[in-house]
Amino acid sequence: MREDILEAKLEKLKNICESGMEAYPEKCDRSMTNAEALEQFDGLSAEAREITLLGRIKSNRPMGGSAFAHIEDGTGKIQIFLNKKNMDEAKYKLFVKNIEIGDFVQVTGKLFLTKQEEKTLEVHNWKVLSKNIRPIPTEYFGLKDEEALLRKRYLDLMMNPETRELFVKKNIFWQTVRGFLVTENFLEVQTSVLEHTPGGAEAEPFVTRYNALDQDFYLRISLELPLKRLLVGGYERVFEIGRVFRNEGMDRDHLQEFDHMEFYASYWDFQRGMEFCEKMYREIVKNITGELVTEYEGNKIDWSKPFPVVDYFTEFKKETGLDLNDELTVKNLKEKADELKIKYETGYSKGRMIDLLYKKTVRQKLIQPCFLVGHPLEVSPLAKLDPKNPKRTLRFQIVAGGSELCNAFSELNDPVDQKNRFLEQMKAKEGGDAEAMMLDEDFVEALEYGMPPAFGFGMSERLFSFLMNKSIRETVIFPSVKIKE
Repeated sequence: MREDILEAKLEKLKNICESGMEAYPEKCDRSMTNAEALEQFDGLSAEAREITLLGRIKSNRPMGGSAFAHIEDGTGKIQIFLNKKNMDEAKYKLFVKNIEIGDFVQVTGKLFLTKQEEKTLEVHNWKVLSKNIRPIPTEYFGLKDEEALLRKRYLDLMMNPETRELFVKKNIFWQTVRGFLVTENFLEVQTSVLEHTPGGAEAEPFVTRYNALDQDFYLRISLELPLKRLLVGGYERVFEIGRVFRNEGMDRDHLQEFDHMEFYASYWDFQRGMEFCEKMYREIVKNITGELVTEYEGNKIDWSKPFPVVDYFTEFKKETGLDLNDELTVKNLKEKADELKIKYETGYSKGRMIDLLYKKTVRQKLIQPCFLVGHPLEVSPLAKLDPKNPKRTLRFQIVAGGSELCNAFSELNDPVDQKNRFLEQMKAKEGGDAEAMMLDEDFVEALEYGMPPAFGFGMSERLFSFLMNKSIRETVIFPSVKIKE
């Protein structure tokens, strides 16, 4: 900020204080919101039109002996009018000379209709609530760079009503999810963010030091394993909405920290889970957008039709020519990746190579909402095996617009099988796969006490960003950004 601008603003702050008016008072009054004043205007009696409003100055147009301005509160904008003949002249001059766009004020006066038929408050008295000393960006001259807007989100919210509305919709999103599950008799719980052993997903964790216990802990990468322990303990339906942390790449669909929801239902099978989730997604889409057709990256996405079932093995063979029922090796998969000019890291395991080939070939062609089912064992370390084919698991993802919008499966509750899969993951980690899972001995022990057959489901705020047709960073209110050095 230029030094002369700061000096000018500090001078105006000084003028207000020297007038005897507090520049940052504790208390303020309001008889109605701006929206209520506009909505109730026609029905108010002459006496009732004497009201007190408050808000931030959004425009200010002094014109000699009078001035027009707009103030905005959390409900909307309203015009105010000041005239030195209708109020204390000293207060009028104080306003005109020292109040600017960005200041918060309280105004008292009478509602009237201007010649242009704009509902307006004629101000008889006012006071400042907060004097700004830094210039506020405007619609035409201000922050345009997306990174700057994300770094200073408060300015984005201040300048752009559509950004404020975005996060109102995000609140509706999570309230819809919560309400849907509570109505279906799920118990909401909160589990620890810090874990001895991260699990429930394939991701590189963040590490932190727990000084009181003198041990390293991990920020959770998933909600899964603690929630399944609750099924062991006797709860039948549980869910959690919470923040998870994954120390991985950043792109349109991925952030290092994000809000995530998982639910687990004892005695539910795979088919029941699919039916439940399809119903839940339609309710979410309808509540957020008001309809069942949305747009994502130029594609119309129709949520109204039954979600078709798409087989992972079938589509993988169609797109790559490789049959996952065969005894494929890492070498076979890397040769196919080379043929298709798909880049990979040398330390990738068989599961990681399968997942990479799927994402680069199959997934990007799944545009309309569908259930992708039957994921291979190598990419599903926590899912129950398909009894008809031990190379497949009872797992599905809802995919649309080439994006994975959930992860769900019949839960593996065989402790011996689960430990063996953890050990296979550990081999992959030792081979250089930083995202492979760790062996969680405590979770295996919990399964040894017995966990009922169950269905589990997880989704993140990626679904919300998908419905808004925005990157996930744009739909996080304060995303992590690199600080300029």
